[in-house]
Formats: sequence, C-alpha cells, structure tokens
Amino acid sequence: MFFIFDLETVPDVLLIRSMLEQEPLKPDEWIEGEMLPTLEDLSDQDCIDLATKRVGRGTSGFLHPMFHKIVSWVGLWVDAKGQPKQKEAWSGENEKEGLITLFQELLTYKDFNLIHYNGRSFDLPVIEYRALRFNLQMPPRLSHREIKYRFSGNNVDLVDEFTNYGASSWPKLKHLGMLINIPFKQVSEGNLVYEKYLLSDFNIIENYCYEDVVATYIIWLHLEFTRSNIKEKEFKNLKSRALNKLFDIQKINK
Repeated sequence: MFFIFDLETVPDVLLIRSMLEQEPLKPDEWIEGEMLPTLEDLSDQDCIDLATKRVGRGTSGFLHPMFHKIVSWVGLWVDAKGQPKQKEAWSGENEKEGLITLFQELLTYKDFNLIHYNGRSFDLPVIEYRALRFNLQMPPRLSHREIKYRFSGNNVDLVDEFTNYGASSWPKLKHLGMLINIPFKQVSEGNLVYEKYLLSDFNIIENYCYEDVVATYIIWLHLEFTRSNIKEKEFKNLKSRALNKLFDIQKINK
C-alpha cells in the first residue's frame, strides 16, 4: 500500500522566540536609526521575519523545517494498482495529537510505501523534527532503509522523479497541473495558510491540504501511465474518478 500525503504547517513562534532569546537581536538586523527593540517588543511576525533571515533555506528564504509546526495532514491510501482505498486526515491546534494520529494511521500497514511532492526536503524532515520536539516514537517503517534510501521505489518523491534526482530545476505542483491542463491550487495558496491559521479556519486548511494530495495522486497517475506502468483504460478510469474528487474539493470553498 502507498500512502500519498501532504502537510500544512505554520511557523512555530514559541520555538522561534526561544531561539531569539538565546541569540539576541543584532543592530544590523533592525531598521537603521531606530532603537533596538527587546524581544518582548517584537510582534510574532517580526520574529518570523527575523528567523527566516537567520535560518532560511538558501536563496528562497523559506523557514527551515525545524521551525514549522504541523496544523494539518491528509493521507490517501492507494493500492499497488493505483486504486484509492481510504482518505485519512487531521487538522487543529494540538500538534502532538495530530502527530500521534498520523503515527497510529501509518501503523495500519507494516510495510507501507510513500508518495509525496517534495516530501524528502520538507514534509518528512518536519515530521521527524516535531517527533523530537514532543518526544514521540515514529513508526519503524519511516526509518527503514527502503524509505530512507533516496533512490528507493518505496518512497517516491515526485520532485526527484521530475528532476532526475536534482539534475535539473524542479517544477511547482501548480505548473505541472497547467502542463496536463488540470487546475491545481484552486482552494488556497500555501503562503495563505498562516493567515487561515490565525483565523482558526482549519477546515479551509485541511481542504487545501487535501487538494494537494489529490493533485499529487493525479500527477503520479500521469507519470505511471507515461512510463507504461498503467494501461490506458485503467488510467482513464482512475483519472476520471480523481478529477471528480478534485473538483468537489475545489467547489467547497468557492
């Protein structure tokens, strides 16, 4: 069984403030000519911006996975023939509860495999960092060599598949949708998740996460068909059902 999954995260402001407390603000990190503020004077957004500059990833400025907290996850169980079997999900404020729910779900199948989009670089590291934060044990399968080994067919990162494992630049999921004439990212954009989180709009966040999971599934189906791993009749049937689900999700928040 394959578990196609995605996470939605927001900055862990408590952890960020803890870092800034241990590594105080420097003059060159604030507006020239203005008095250097204390940590208490900084808004949460100020702290996030500072942390992004300090520990952002490369030129993207994206906050390091360690400083993200999970607010939603969605997983879709799919069998070896590509047939969807069961959708599982969680969203909310209690991140520890969400992790425990995820780990319990992954224990459903002893030798599960993974499919995701950029999960090796982001989602999987986030899960491990957050398990460390809450002193939780992950399912043993997540540490198995079949999952850890980058070139394993048991842990399929579509970013690796499309870039030949980093040999070329990687496309956005939304742009892959354009390539195959399917509109992805219609519920929301990732940079709006924090805004929805502050409003406690967890249903919208979860729907956004679910849309990404179904989009990942559709891209995976196309890739499997392109590589002659799925017959045309089966592909069309699975794709048709997936598109119906995708459009249903997109209608919810319109």
